[in-house]
Amino acid sequence: MTHPATSALAHLRRPRLLIRAARFGLSDYDRTRCLRRILPDACAKTQANPLSPLIEQEAQYEARRAAGDAGYMVARHVEILIALISEAQRVLRPSAPV
Repeated sequence: MTHPATSALAHLRRPRLLIRAARFGLSDYDRTRCLRRILPDACAKTQANPLSPLIEQEAQYEARRAAGDAGYMVARHVEILIALISEAQRVLRPSAPV
């Protein structure tokens, strides 16, 4: 059974460099620490399934990147992408350690 959010992830189109950086960072992903930092207000509620809030936050960062917003932080965007990819992997392969 697939999660509804995974279909949204399948349609993401981001610059190759952002995706490569996120994939590189997957090995250092610490779920508890990273989710607390990325989703501080919703951490307790989203710990079980943080995909939807991560997708929303990543979309906001992508919009800022595409608009050339001076406040856009590429490191934060990569951090969100790392969490998003890792959490999607957890949904798709629940028994796999991520």
